[in-house]
Amino acid sequence: MKLTPLQDWVLVRTSEPNEKTPGGIIIPGTAQEKPEEGDVLAVGKGRFVEDKDSKEKIKKKTFVKTTVRPGEHILYKKYAAREVEGDGKELVLVREEDVLGYLV
Repeated sequence: MKLTPLQDWVLVRTSEPNEKTPGGIIIPGTAQEKPEEGDVLAVGKGRFVEDKDSKEKIKKKTFVKTTVRPGEHILYKKYAAREVEGDGKELVLVREEDVLGYLV
């Protein structure tokens, strides 16, 4: 299955959850939190943004390109992800505005 995101959506392969705490305590699978980081697999081309004047009338629409690129390791908002499954792997879709930053 090949999934190509539309608009400003970003397809992310999530990182594996931590199985141990920094102190060495093993966390059971049911108590592990889903990670809020992962590798970008694909991105949409961008979206149209409506420019409005002072009277709230739409003047024109401007196309804004997506700045996130495939291959980058990102951090995103905790509840912003929509889960999808592709080729037996757990993937998530997030909007570009929900990406908080890049992890180096």
